[in-house]
Amino acid sequence: MTPSLLRIGHGESPVVVVDDASGAVDRIVDLAAALAPYPAAGGHYPGVRRVLAAGDGAAYDYATALLDRVAPFVGGAFAIDGFDWIEASFSIVTTAPQTLTPVQRAPHFDATDEGYIAVLHYLSDQPAGTAFYRQRATGIERVDDGNRAAFLAAARRDGPALDGYINASTAAFEQIGRVDARRDRVVIYQGCLLHSGIIPDDLPLSADPRRGRLTANLFVQAQR
Repeated sequence: MTPSLLRIGHGESPVVVVDDASGAVDRIVDLAAALAPYPAAGGHYPGVRRVLAAGDGAAYDYATALLDRVAPFVGGAFAIDGFDWIEASFSIVTTAPQTLTPVQRAPHFDATDEGYIAVLHYLSDQPAGTAFYRQRATGIERVDDGNRAAFLAAARRDGPALDGYINASTAAFEQIGRVDARRDRVVIYQGCLLHSGIIPDDLPLSADPRRGRLTANLFVQAQR
């Protein structure tokens, strides 16, 4: 494994990148394919998602092992003593740009708690990474309980002007950092950071885990 630490935005928020995180991507893709087809994702994820549970055997074991492998980097970058596993899933982007909802066209946050941490594992060869943003109207890069209302109000005003997947700076949002996708790369960041997947116009929007933008999405809660 090859870890690196990035600092994003004015707040210098930590983002961890770990290359060659598993050394077993072909096997993991086989596990993901065995669970297909996936149901439509809940919430605002633009695609399909299969949440992992203990009964999923080897797929669940993979998620457990991945968290064990990256735990030292999580602890060091975010100054935490440990974490609790919240959720893990295999996810694939399948929604066409012209059918996105206003929320799906904008950068989003997963939680206002800075201890809510995303662990994203890229499992495909698709050049579709993750970018981080600052809302121009408010200067917000990280959403918390104190600024959430201001962020949402500005997002509602700016929403109609957004078109398709956001892949670069716009009049409403400035891109302040990005992590390009690479097979077997893991990116770890706080869910309160404004972020969005980088979804190129020519990305295959297949729900097949062997053809689409397959990722494993894990969320943990920091222990302090």
